[in-house]
Amino acid sequence: MILLDNIHQTYRGPKGPVHALRGVNLQIRAGEVFGVIGRSGAGKSSLVRTINLLNRPSQGTVTVAGRSLTTLNTAGLREARRDIGMVFQHFNLLTSRTVYDNVALPLELAGLSRQQIKTRVNPLLELVGLGALADRYPAQISGGQKQRVGIARALASQPKVLLSDEATSALDPETTRAILALLQQINRELGLTIVLITHQMQVIKQVAHRLAVMEAGQIVEQGEALQVFSHPQNETTRSLLDDVVPRELPANVLERVRALLGVPGQPPASLLRLVFAGVESDRPLLSDLVRRFGLDLNIVHGQIDEVQGHPFGTLAVLARGAQDQLNAAIGHLRGAGVQVQEVAHA
Repeated sequence: MILLDNIHQTYRGPKGPVHALRGVNLQIRAGEVFGVIGRSGAGKSSLVRTINLLNRPSQGTVTVAGRSLTTLNTAGLREARRDIGMVFQHFNLLTSRTVYDNVALPLELAGLSRQQIKTRVNPLLELVGLGALADRYPAQISGGQKQRVGIARALASQPKVLLSDEATSALDPETTRAILALLQQINRELGLTIVLITHQMQVIKQVAHRLAVMEAGQIVEQGEALQVFSHPQNETTRSLLDDVVPRELPANVLERVRALLGVPGQPPASLLRLVFAGVESDRPLLSDLVRRFGLDLNIVHGQIDEVQGHPFGTLAVLARGAQDQLNAAIGHLRGAGVQVQEVAHA
């Protein structure tokens, strides 16, 4: 559906050239929600704007739905952009036009009749939950409702691709969840390919099927969402994941565990951090360790969540028993696909 091949983007800066994108290669499948995440300045907004050539790359080719956009003339590019809708962070609504008229604007510019526009706009307003607010003006609706108007407007031309550039970053958490649920519904019901730019792993966790992590204008990691969450390979990815699954245990937990580790006369103990995902989370792994290896287990901290409907989480477990049994248990867990980190031992 979307193919970016060796994309470079260089701007003129006050102190010389700025390399926003450095040899980006990316393939996005038809009908998926693809997340692009990175810190501020990583190049993610520059990347999404090359997909519809709002930013023309300095080097490389952009192909959308089998059409090479970088080879098109102005008229051809204008036509191709009708297949690519875009939702912005700050809504970009016309304050002098009603909700209905904002959604209708691209259809008016395309020359559709009043009846054709009505036939297109009314169902879209119902889809985004604004059918009763068609006559309101932007100043009369909330931020979340404004973003719904922006989504409906982006869908008005019946695009094949929807680009979302930090569309939820100006919204509160509850409204963000509602907008992301709407995007999931649109993806599911319309089969639309969605490219989601964000700096929040919570957003990726809720909606993205696959993702790419950017740093300094390059993609440093990409893959299926569950795989990246459970087995991050790059330090940037691990750092971003700290917002969802912190790598470090809380100080009060560590203090409590140190006290438990220091109890004299007790068998050896290890504090294990377990990371599990998908089918591993449905297995009785801890009770299996007790039966197989005779360990005493104490769960001291944990977090269970979902990524694209698949269980995902971490547990900090204090395991006490003979050292050879502890070692065998760790090997057993790793063999079952669970990541095991030995945080402390005594």
